[in-house]
Amino acid sequence: MTLKALIVDDEALARSRMRSLLLDCVSPKVTVEGEAAHAAQALTLLARQSFDVVLLDIHMPGTDGLALAQQIAGRPDAPVVVFVTAHAGHAVRAFDLEAVDYVTKPVRLSRLILALQKVERRVAATRALQSDTAVPSLTIQDRGRTERIPLSEVVYLKAELKYVTVRTADRNLILDGSLSELEERHGAFFVRVHRNALVARRRVRALEKHFDEEEGEGWAVRLQGIDETLAVSRRQLAVVRELLNTSA
Repeated sequence: MTLKALIVDDEALARSRMRSLLLDCVSPKVTVEGEAAHAAQALTLLARQSFDVVLLDIHMPGTDGLALAQQIAGRPDAPVVVFVTAHAGHAVRAFDLEAVDYVTKPVRLSRLILALQKVERRVAATRALQSDTAVPSLTIQDRGRTERIPLSEVVYLKAELKYVTVRTADRNLILDGSLSELEERHGAFFVRVHRNALVARRRVRALEKHFDEEEGEGWAVRLQGIDETLAVSRRQLAVVRELLNTSA
């Protein structure tokens, strides 16, 4: 996937620096499709063409980046917003506006790549959900009967010995396959919380203290649609916290 980017910053040198950093990005790949020095110019470009991501400064003359992000969010084809600013004090407000990330200047390439990877996952998930050609689903075969379960109905996938449990809000189903293969194929929809479990990204609601007889005190994730919680491994804890922050 190649992401189409719009850079919005009132400083020409900052725009040039961002363009250079984006040229150095290999994964994901990014093309700069437009630059704007203020909100009005950005809105004009957004009206003319589509973008996957807006790399947006906050402190600009006239309409600031936060107000512009609010206007962008109201568009039916709204691109993902990543704030890029020298001021760290607006992060809470930024995430209230559903920004996928908040990067502080001076921007390091490694930090920018992390933000763009989040953008790529968000864009991939959105495109899959909006696809008119097919509804993403899992194929379940049981006693000679084949059933397709839309991914939108799946709450979690859990490895159990030689099979995978597919949990929806009202059913437990059995799927032959590998959790790793499912993660590779449907990573835009699911996030790994434990070596034996993937959960639907959009159903993650909270982290809670949890006690396990084998692992002791730790954390569990609460999911929309079911009462049970799933243990979160120490290795995946930061990933789940990041997901909660970006979707808050």
